[in-house]
Amino acid sequence: MTKATYIKKPRSTEKAIIGTDKNKYVFVVDKRANKDNLYQEIVMKYKVNPTKINIMNTADKTVMRKGRPGTVSGFKKAIVTLKKGDKIDVI
Repeated sequence: MTKATYIKKPRSTEKAIIGTDKNKYVFVVDKRANKDNLYQEIVMKYKVNPTKINIMNTADKTVMRKGRPGTVSGFKKAIVTLKKGDKIDVI
């Protein structure tokens, strides 16, 4: 039986990249993810111990595409704070 991976990909927006200077890393995560699952996966995958994990859901957005209304799917993201000196190579 394979273990589920809850971290999908790092989120590379301007705000997320600026946060890496403060040891905060942003990831897009699975809808079923919780703090315990993410903590264990970060320790296994990146070999660092997070000091804090914040999780938030982003809502679906209504947009106009070619003059017609459409939607952009929402997602769940996690902000992982590491202690000073620890780093994650997400690029």
